[in-house]
Amino acid sequence: MLFIFLSLFSLSIQAQVDSEQKSVAIPVIESEEGEIEQEVEEEGRPINNQGLIIPKEDNINGLTVPKQYKPTDLPKEEFSMFSKEEFGNPGELYEDRIKKHARYTELRKEQQYRGNTTTQFFGDHKTTSENINIVYRDYGAFDGDHIRIFINDDVVKATVLLTPDYTGFKFKLVEGINKIDFYALDTGQVSPNTAEFQILDDDGSVISGNQWNLAKGVKASIIIVK
Repeated sequence: MLFIFLSLFSLSIQAQVDSEQKSVAIPVIESEEGEIEQEVEEEGRPINNQGLIIPKEDNINGLTVPKQYKPTDLPKEEFSMFSKEEFGNPGELYEDRIKKHARYTELRKEQQYRGNTTTQFFGDHKTTSENINIVYRDYGAFDGDHIRIFINDDVVKATVLLTPDYTGFKFKLVEGINKIDFYALDTGQVSPNTAEFQILDDDGSVISGNQWNLAKGVKASIIIVK
């Protein structure tokens, strides 16, 4: 009897050991998204068919909230000592603009200093007057500017010194076009040749008037039509 009892006890222990060594069946559960979830008995946490652990749910203030697992291996932006885009040197661009502005300023100064190098035309004007009075003066510094005056290409004043006060002469108009040219003989001591002129009718009314800044050898012209 003792031998039978010992034999039965030994078989019972052996059955238990064999039972513990056998693998446990893992149930397959299909989620709402169509993924297959497997229960892992060792960790007690489910994984999907891609091998990723599905977070457990927490209960916060009566709400069921899935646990959030932070990724620990995020892709890092590749470091480069060279910029992705190459830009021109801002200093060089600024310097180039400064040079262009300086050249423009110098050109303007040169034009103002030398005066106009092309004929200045002050338009054509009509009058019924028999005569006109042509008067002129140096509106700038009195520095010795000289002019020559032509009417219809004939010299009527060979040399005139421009003074700070108006001086001039009277001229009888011809029928039709009367072209008056003021020719800069020089620019005096200070360039350019500067003058202000007026054309008056017999009543002393101004028909036209203007100013000029001429380089040496350049003309200012106006036409009076009777």
